[in-house]
Amino acid sequence: MKKALLASACLFALAAPASAADLAARPYTKAPVAPLASVYNWTGFYLGIVGGGAWEASSSDPKMQGGFVGGTAGYNWQTGNVVFGIEADGAWADVNASATALGVTVASKTDALGTVRGRIGWAVNNILLYGTGGYAWIDNKVTVSALGASVSDSKWHSGWTVGAGVEAFFAPQWSVKGEYLYRSLGSETYFSNLGAPLASGTINFHTVQVGVNYHFGGPVVAKY
Repeated sequence: MKKALLASACLFALAAPASAADLAARPYTKAPVAPLASVYNWTGFYLGIVGGGAWEASSSDPKMQGGFVGGTAGYNWQTGNVVFGIEADGAWADVNASATALGVTVASKTDALGTVRGRIGWAVNNILLYGTGGYAWIDNKVTVSALGASVSDSKWHSGWTVGAGVEAFFAPQWSVKGEYLYRSLGSETYFSNLGAPLASGTINFHTVQVGVNYHFGGPVVAKY
């Protein structure tokens, strides 16, 4: 019996390494791939639409007020977190006021307005905070009516603008912005050809506008 047990133990000892060698190797599993993070680069050309409201910054009444809608074009450069660029916009407008005294009505209406501005701001990934300023213009018409007759004269006013805004990407090539601009337009003289000149004085506007821009070239850089 002892010999049989000894023989069985020897056979088990010899068979164990062989059985271990026959075990399947542990499968190798790759580590999961880290998700891609999107990093926004604001450099590039863009086009968009813009619209908003304007009201005259004046202590007298009535004040010109109304709305406008138009288009925007611009180009940005980015270095680090600093973004700077140039932007131009133009819009159709209906910003007006009228006053009547002694049977005579004088109406003023801004039919179009626009700017050409520099922008500089600080970008935090897809959000840009910026200041802006530059050239501003309006196309304005003054109409005088009395005794059933009226006469009109249109003038182009030039001036300056300054303001600030925030813009954010909501899709790879699309951004939305909100902006405030103060516009100061120089005085022009109306009806000088009729021998009854009427000076407009400086026209100042507060404007608040929103816009949507499409950025060409895809300003999203994907990285690990």
